[in-house]
Amino acid sequence: MGRRTAEETRRLLIDAGLQLLLERGVSAGVQHIRLQEVLRTVGLTTGAAYRIWADQTEYHRDLAIAMVRLRFAEPTASAETAVRDATSMDDVIRAAALDHVTYAAQFHLDPGSRDSHAFITALALRTAAGAWPELREASAARHAESVAAFAAFYAELMERFGYRMREPMTVRDLAEALAAIGEGFAIRAAEGLDHPVYVLSEDDEMAPTGQWTLFGLTVRAMSDAFMVRVAATDPGEELSAGRGH
Repeated sequence: MGRRTAEETRRLLIDAGLQLLLERGVSAGVQHIRLQEVLRTVGLTTGAAYRIWADQTEYHRDLAIAMVRLRFAEPTASAETAVRDATSMDDVIRAAALDHVTYAAQFHLDPGSRDSHAFITALALRTAAGAWPELREASAARHAESVAAFAAFYAELMERFGYRMREPMTVRDLAEALAAIGEGFAIRAAEGLDHPVYVLSEDDEMAPTGQWTLFGLTVRAMSDAFMVRVAATDPGEELSAGRGH
């Protein structure tokens, strides 16, 4: 085997650091991933690292950036699977919301869930992105990528079930709002807080029925502010997802 290039060595050490970070979880933080330990795991000497980084702080910066950029699947992959069999907008909202809170909760419930650990760890690092300009840039890029993916996903769902955005809001506005709320509930999951679930049996035809997460009810309540039916004769007619359209 030929000698590694500097870039190959850098990638090896970053990948080893990411593995340690995912194993230990968000509470460890990049500062607890010691470069000496990373070097031991891959069988390299100190000199190999310090030919790439001036000090451990530089390594931590690059490790944090790599963690924020890390994805094991497309941003909408889990949600798309969750709503595949939905027959109404209520079904979409309820299923997608349940999928999100379940996914975030895997951080505590399933130590082997690398997707959930990667999501929560990246989210935690993004909240502290002010430490390094490069980390802020990586965080902004990840956010923009996710919002664009979800905006396209929401647009497809609205077309499928006969809705449009209420002017002057755009589908990107909807994606931004739902991202903020979804990330907030994900932080609650990272804190180990239970997510409220309700079983509703309301007689009002405008109200949701069945089992709903708090996140799902929040998203449903937002729908009236953002969406209207395409077929509505009155441009101001509000969304009523519960009618099964």
